[in-house]
Amino acid sequence: MKFISCENPSASETFRVIDEGLRKKALIVVFACCQAKYEGRAISRLGFGERVIILKPDGAFLIHQDRKLDPVNWQPPKSRSKVKMKEGVVFLESIRRAPEERLELEIRQAHLVSYYLAEDSKDLEVTGHEKDMAEMVYKHPELIEKGFRPTVREYSTSKGFIDILGKDKDGALMVLELKSRKAGTNAVKQLKRYLKDFEEDKNKVRGLLVAPSITEDALEMLEEDGLEFKALDPPRELKLDKKVTLDFFE
Repeated sequence: MKFISCENPSASETFRVIDEGLRKKALIVVFACCQAKYEGRAISRLGFGERVIILKPDGAFLIHQDRKLDPVNWQPPKSRSKVKMKEGVVFLESIRRAPEERLELEIRQAHLVSYYLAEDSKDLEVTGHEKDMAEMVYKHPELIEKGFRPTVREYSTSKGFIDILGKDKDGALMVLELKSRKAGTNAVKQLKRYLKDFEEDKNKVRGLLVAPSITEDALEMLEEDGLEFKALDPPRELKLDKKVTLDFFE
C-alpha cells in the first residue's frame, strides 16, 4: 500500500505503522503527545506536549510545535532512525554518526500516525534573482538600450564580479550592475568600485545600475558621478510543464 493512516492508534498500532514506514523508506507523519531528549553538540530536554513528528526517506527527523517556522528539534538527512516498544511505550530514535548526535522521542499518546510512499522528483524552481535578470538581458539586450551588446557575464575585477560587461552601439564599454529589488546607495557604491578597474581605459566607460526602482539618494549619487540608471523588472515567469499544471488543477 502507498498510504496508511490510523487515527487514535494504540501503542502497538503506532509502532507497527512507523516500523513499516521505516522499512519501506516512506514519508512518515505522526501527531502525538511526546517528549524528546537530545545529546550531541549540546544536551537538550523537551517535556511532554502535542507535536507533529516527520521522518523523511532521506533520514531527516523533525519535531514541530504549533508555533514558529523551524522545528524545535531535528536531525539532518542521512541520520538513521528506528522505532521500538518498551513496556507498552513507543520510542523513536534518530542517530547521526559524524558528528555523533542522538535524538530520542517518547510517544505518550499518538493521535494520528501515517506513512506515504511519495513520488516527488522535482526541484524547486525560483526566478526573480539577479542571475535571472542577467540571463534575460543576455537574451534580450535591447531591454537595456538599442544597440547594446553584452559580451561577458560575471566579469572578475579586483573588487568582485561585474554582472554584465558589454558595449553600446558606439563601442563604448558598459558595466552593468543588476539588482532584483529597489536599488539603494550601496548598489551605487558597488558599481563605482567596479569602475575603478577601468580608470586607465582611454575609451569611454559607462556605468549602468539596472533595477526595478531606485531610491532618491541613490539616483542623486549616480548623477553626481555621471553614472546611469535603467528601470527593469526581473523575470517573474517559471518554465513550467503546462500539461502538468493543467492536470493538477483539473
